[in-house]
Amino acid sequence: MERIYLDNAATTPLDDEVIDCMVNVMKFNYGNPSSTHSLGQEAKTVLEEVRRKIAESLKVTPGEIVFTSCGTESNNMIIKSAVNYLGVERIITSALEHKCVAETCLEMKKLKGIELVYLRPDSNGDFDLNKLEEVLKSSDKKTLVTLMHANNEIGNILDIEKVAHLCKANNTLFHSDTVQTMAHLDLDFSKIPVDFASCSAHKFHGPKGAGFAFVRKSSGLKGIITGGPQERSLRAGTENVTGIAGLGKAWEISQTKMEDYSNHILDIKHYAIQQLQEKISGIKFNGRSAEDESLYTVLNVLLPYKNPLIGLQLDMKGIAISQGSACSSGASKPSMVLMSVLSEDDLDNKTPLRISFSHYSKKSDIDALVEALEEIGSQFVIEKADSLHR
Repeated sequence: MERIYLDNAATTPLDDEVIDCMVNVMKFNYGNPSSTHSLGQEAKTVLEEVRRKIAESLKVTPGEIVFTSCGTESNNMIIKSAVNYLGVERIITSALEHKCVAETCLEMKKLKGIELVYLRPDSNGDFDLNKLEEVLKSSDKKTLVTLMHANNEIGNILDIEKVAHLCKANNTLFHSDTVQTMAHLDLDFSKIPVDFASCSAHKFHGPKGAGFAFVRKSSGLKGIITGGPQERSLRAGTENVTGIAGLGKAWEISQTKMEDYSNHILDIKHYAIQQLQEKISGIKFNGRSAEDESLYTVLNVLLPYKNPLIGLQLDMKGIAISQGSACSSGASKPSMVLMSVLSEDDLDNKTPLRISFSHYSKKSDIDALVEALEEIGSQFVIEKADSLHR
């Protein structure tokens, strides 16, 4: 049975060039980058070259790139350090954030007494930035705004440049979880005055266990993992040289081929929307995910029947797909994101499904998915008809 992968928002397959790069580093650059001998300094050179390339792409200085294990660690570091060391007393966030941001904010409220203010999205998953400005001006407390750039479930994209300037005008720190947009969208932090951002390599065909935090040098942020002076004392511990090398190679490929990849993926996404609308009567799309202004890698659909086992049924047909965020897999209730944008009727009687694409996705993958959904959906039509005749 051919296996079809349509869960790229959760993780992406490693690019062959990335694997080759990592194997080469494991073989020849095995020194500790903090060691002063030549093997250590060769490993250090690998790290600094990756740091330089990323900084160059984002239009920042290399010292503002801090290597971590993933976006979750980066987000934790930024939020906790902002509270512990920068005097933040209030956090403005939303129910649409990834769990690593949501849970960290709640922890800061519980342990540090931080005031949490939640922006409410509308039924499309959008925020009223005029409301954000009102909230920013409503208190003199030192404030951190943390709002993700693109939602990992419904694909809505926030105008982080506008938010960043709004925060700057109100003397407020701004952190954006950019895990879903790093290496997928062209980001220029010389024009977007965001203070902090995050990245995970495995979202763009790099390895798991490698990521980075962008920390604006003027912010004064300090590390929360203490020990050695690695990563300019912002993240103690021996760096994952192999993973960072893989991150760097995946980043390099994505920058070179971003236009080609995005055009291909957008074509696949448009095809998926067309086929689903034609073949699945009553289907809807959640948030802005079916619009061109959304993140091109994500499409969130609402099937016209309730089927909590659909992920398992599709997996049995060789199709890997998600009903929501990977961090919420196994949960018995809808995610906070879907609870925020869907009506009670939709939550009770319909089934969400997140389809996420990569440059490896093919139209034949979509054909197989739609055929499987038609087959599964027909069973519900038969069961409903039988119940009406009883």
